[in-house]
Amino acid sequence: MVQFDWSKIRDFFLICRRCMKDHCQSMDAIKKYFPGLSSAQLGKLEQMFALYNEWNKKINVISRKDMDFFYLRHVLHSMSILKVVDFLPGTDILDVGTGGGFPGIPLAICCPDANFLLIDSVGKKIKVVNDVTIKLGLSNVNTKTVRAEDLRGRFDFITSRAVKALPVFMQWVKDKVKSGNRHTIKNGVLYLKGGDMDDELGLIDWDYQVFDLSGVFVEPYFSTKKIVHITK
Repeated sequence: MVQFDWSKIRDFFLICRRCMKDHCQSMDAIKKYFPGLSSAQLGKLEQMFALYNEWNKKINVISRKDMDFFYLRHVLHSMSILKVVDFLPGTDILDVGTGGGFPGIPLAICCPDANFLLIDSVGKKIKVVNDVTIKLGLSNVNTKTVRAEDLRGRFDFITSRAVKALPVFMQWVKDKVKSGNRHTIKNGVLYLKGGDMDDELGLIDWDYQVFDLSGVFVEPYFSTKKIVHITK
């Protein structure tokens, strides 16, 4: 006779229930902060969890413990950039060190008329991004396995989530921002980062403005999160 460990089965269902609760609460937060999203856009955001959860079984795209907070720490955090700028149709955005596709993929879902190039030097991560992009039907996303310093081209905005110390990052992208401006903020870098950045900011020879996300989102996760807008 097969013996079942009912305590493990119970724990499994408790974890599943907790994940579903966190999932629902986080999607509610997205709807609250971004009420203008269409049902199609919300549907694509909803699909993301299952796609990344499946990939995480094969390679470590996202920290296992972070999957419990997927929408808060990855999707909503990525979308926070849209509280600083609303990308106009035809805007060219480069997402550097995209990893599994953040912030690029959530932004591309929300801004279907903007053009996104997601790059990473690790090929298996771009493989994940390509698969997710295809399954979500995102026609405004292109990808490339390349180091940022080796990429040619200029973009209206460059996004990233703290892939490197700012002085190093700015050396990578210093010649990749288009001149001109047609948005409410100047063309430049939109860098998602947390904690104290004073030392790093003091070492870059660019103008910058820091947006404190604790003033936008009430969730404790955002209490130390910031967006740095860096311009020439």
